[in-house]
Amino acid sequence: MSKRIESFEEFWPFYVGEHRKKLTRQFHFAGTSLAVGCLALGLVTKNRWLLLSAPVLGYGPAWFSHFFIEKNRPATFSYPAWSLAADFVMWGKMLAGTMDDEVAAVVEAELAVSRKAPASTATDPSLN
Repeated sequence: MSKRIESFEEFWPFYVGEHRKKLTRQFHFAGTSLAVGCLALGLVTKNRWLLLSAPVLGYGPAWFSHFFIEKNRPATFSYPAWSLAADFVMWGKMLAGTMDDEVAAVVEAELAVSRKAPASTATDPSLN
């Protein structure tokens, strides 16, 4: 990614593209669910250890999936606030059963852009 993303609307397709593999999204869903559960239970019981464990349980599975399944760098490192917001959007779309369609749409849009891109002069000997 060369230019800095300036809006969530611009960030969302990038985020979705970084979560192409279903297993990555499932790890994120589990981590987000654990984090929300720890926060809720920690607030109700006033247990600070549950509150402190929420980020670890939330980000642990997500980062594991980026490093070992998706083999990319978590968006959290570059866009922490938008990444957190996108985690919850993805979580909601997974609950609704619409996230797979979202990934397919982003992949299709990327393919459409790449089909329209001009051929490289390096691969066309007549242009050298």
